[in-house]
Amino acid sequence: MKLNRSKIELLADESGADDLARKLAALGHPVRIAILRQLANRDACCVKDVVGRVGLAQSTVSQHIRVLVDAGLVSYRPQRQASSYSIDRDALASLTDDVNGLLRGCCEDCTKTN
Repeated sequence: MKLNRSKIELLADESGADDLARKLAALGHPVRIAILRQLANRDACCVKDVVGRVGLAQSTVSQHIRVLVDAGLVSYRPQRQASSYSIDRDALASLTDDVNGLLRGCCEDCTKTN
């Protein structure tokens, strides 16, 4: 069966695939994984703190953090001089559940056909 774009979009919307793909794409870069690891060790920190730990330019770190914030995996709290960022642990737990459900569904399909 060949799916046209509108059918793919409909399937994605129904299954939450767009949201899952966006979150997984946000995790698809090693710098973002490193940033999450740094944030996991603290309640919150500013970009400057992350820059000091990952060794990249502030603009680069800011861009990667923005992707994580846009994906809903990192929370942002604006403050006067140094806004703070923290992991959204509930969002990461939900993502883990979604991936586990996806894998469980895929594995069940494989065992039914074999």
